[in-house]
Amino acid sequence: MEKIRLDKWLWAARFYKTRSLAVQEIGKGRVLVNDQPAKPAREVAAGDLITVRKEDPPLHVRVVAVSGVRGPAPVARQLYEETPESVATRERAAEMRRLAPEPALGIEAGRPTKRDRRLIDQMRGK
Repeated sequence: MEKIRLDKWLWAARFYKTRSLAVQEIGKGRVLVNDQPAKPAREVAAGDLITVRKEDPPLHVRVVAVSGVRGPAPVARQLYEETPESVATRERAAEMRRLAPEPALGIEAGRPTKRDRRLIDQMRGK
C-alpha cells in the first residue's frame, strides 16, 4: 500500500497553498486523521478519513489516492472524496447563511447601510 506524508498530501490535494501552511494548520490541531490529532509526518494511505477545519463546518474527506506532486485542481479533486454527511452539513450551513437576515436590518438607529446612506443623501439634496 502506498503512503505519503500528511502535509504533502494536503498540499497536493490543494487544501493548502504551501506545505508550510499545511504544517502550521496541522500543528494547531485543525487537521485530524481518523478522528485523531496528527503530526505533519504522519503517513496517510487510501481509505483514511481526514477532517480539515478550514471553514465552518469542517470538511470530512476520505483519501482515494495519494500523490506527491501538486497538479491542476481537477486532478487534485480525484485524490479524495467528501463524505455524504460532510456534503449535507456544508449545504445546510450554506442554506442557513443564505436565509439569514441582513445584519444591518436588526440594528435600530445603528450604522446605516449603503442604500440607507444614498436615501439620506437624496433627502438632504446632495
